[in-house]
Amino acid sequence: MTTALEPALSVRQVLALERVLAGEPEVVAGASQLDRPVRWVHVAEAADVGVMLSGGEMVLTTGVLLAGDPEAQAEYIRSLHRAEASAVVLGLGRAFPTPPEVMRRAAERCGLPMVVLHRPFPFAELTEEVQSRLVRRKFAAVSLSESVRTALTGLITAGAPLQRMLDEIASHSACPVVVTNLAHRVLATAGERSAVDDVLRDWERIARQAGGREGDGWVRAELGGRGERWGRIVLCGYRGDAATGRLLADRGAEALVLHRMLGGTVHSWEEQSAESLLTDLVSGVVPARQLLPRARAAGLPVNRRTFVPLVVRDAEAVQLDRVLRLLGLSGLVAELADGVVAVLLSLARDQDAEALAAHFATRLRTEAGGGAADACKAAVVAAADARTGWDDVPAGLREARHVADAVAESPAGLDLPVVVRLRDVHLRGLVRLLRDDPHVQSFAERELDGLLCGADAESELLPVLRTYLATGRNKSRTAQLHHVSRPALYRRLEAIEARLRVDLDDFEQAASVHIALLAHDAQQG
Repeated sequence: MTTALEPALSVRQVLALERVLAGEPEVVAGASQLDRPVRWVHVAEAADVGVMLSGGEMVLTTGVLLAGDPEAQAEYIRSLHRAEASAVVLGLGRAFPTPPEVMRRAAERCGLPMVVLHRPFPFAELTEEVQSRLVRRKFAAVSLSESVRTALTGLITAGAPLQRMLDEIASHSACPVVVTNLAHRVLATAGERSAVDDVLRDWERIARQAGGREGDGWVRAELGGRGERWGRIVLCGYRGDAATGRLLADRGAEALVLHRMLGGTVHSWEEQSAESLLTDLVSGVVPARQLLPRARAAGLPVNRRTFVPLVVRDAEAVQLDRVLRLLGLSGLVAELADGVVAVLLSLARDQDAEALAAHFATRLRTEAGGGAADACKAAVVAAADARTGWDDVPAGLREARHVADAVAESPAGLDLPVVVRLRDVHLRGLVRLLRDDPHVQSFAERELDGLLCGADAESELLPVLRTYLATGRNKSRTAQLHHVSRPALYRRLEAIEARLRVDLDDFEQAASVHIALLAHDAQQG
């Protein structure tokens, strides 16, 4: 991918230069076109100067060869227009003491900015000033191009993730940066958070603009290779000159294409986008209301929907996403931790949320696919009750995560429904939900203090206590699981009772210790 570096001053900027102001410039035609770029400044008196131009020149003339010939004056302006000159500057003097009306009308019809200088002005000073500024700007553009390319190449070499790449592009462009697929679904963003949120809030309109003609600071570059496009990068509301914005977008696109070709990330960009959104929802660090624009821009239906938070253990995100597609369900899938995947279903209000969640879990367990199918048969699908308000989604995802973790910590062999809910994990689920409560933590420490402070607690006594209570205080089963004799088990249970100062044969005392142990294990987990 190549970029034509054409940094330029606008006609308006040239007229604002101090040296030009000394000539008392007056715009007499084409005032609406003063933002045209000036690529070069050309001094010419020839009537056929248009044939010498290649476009973008500001032509300086005294009109000495045009005086007294209205037709030549009109043709002069038309030839400049055909050559795509940026403007014509006429120095008033002996040839034209006042602005020539024929030239003015012709320039107005063509939309060509025409400027007259009321005071004598050495054109050499203007050309020197503008040319030097253009050269400096072009050098600065080349320098910026190499600086951006070097920075991004360094990040690719270091194996930086996509987000770090976009942060670097955003720091150079000083505006929100958005990466989308061809359907305008947002895959990643970078930039000041509030500015990015403003862009995403109105993303449907912006996406249409970004996919069509550029303008007003929206600069896009295509992502793809070998004749196939698969996305685009968009600078949203770039405030610098258009050439620099184009340069930044193209350099960013080059780097992102290379980043993807080299396989710098394990997951696809779509998966990373969902992972970032769901992780922020679960953490609660960012208010749910602020994440709504990101969810909408990522393609999740959010208006008048029912949301079903799910957390699946012992399954892969790619398999869950495939099941979603097979069932035609809308949702986001993201891995929260190793072997723990969050799924947020978005259903129409008239759909049966509980039945569809069960259908999803059943299809996941029965989905054929070699090794993946075996993994899915063992998958645990935990769910929270459906939410009709977006603000309630984070709590639902956290509840589903607690249920999934509670199942993981439960004794093996439990008969669980296809979709496990909080009511199915009973006391263990309640304790997990309350594990961060200071009162629960204090209770667990107080009840288990005699064991937790002992050097041999974790190595011997605490596991015995955990098994004894989990088996319903079955001494034979506990001895069998720990491969010890009954007398040896009795001695250990007596040591536990002595340290905790409790009677484990008393139901209430045993229940209190059991709850404290569940809370301790939940906090450790």
